[in-house]
Amino acid sequence: MLTETMLKQNVWAVVGANQDREKYGNKIYRHLKSHGYETYAVNPAYDTVEGDPCYPDLSSLPKKPDVLNMVVSPKRGKPILEEAARLGIKYIWLQPGTYDDELMNLIDSLGLEAVQNCVLLAL
Repeated sequence: MLTETMLKQNVWAVVGANQDREKYGNKIYRHLKSHGYETYAVNPAYDTVEGDPCYPDLSSLPKKPDVLNMVVSPKRGKPILEEAARLGIKYIWLQPGTYDDELMNLIDSLGLEAVQNCVLLAL
């Protein structure tokens, strides 16, 4: 099952991570870290998240993540998915509300693999 395969990957990037502890981008970032994942924050609006460096894009990360956890709108997600495909990141975890038909079609056309689920519930 793809969900289990992704959850076995160790290096994750949370696209849309933020500094507001009440928002899902922050909750998901903290949740993954608390479960032992090597987790990177990606959001051009912040320099840090939870005291850790926050990166403006996937190309800036110090290590290629195994899985992208998307916590951004479908419109903002499209260029990120294109960047992921260029970098060879194939696993995409889509939080509720982060995808639409157009985004799913893009995922298919780029040859990426996606799960549509809340990681807070899956872990």
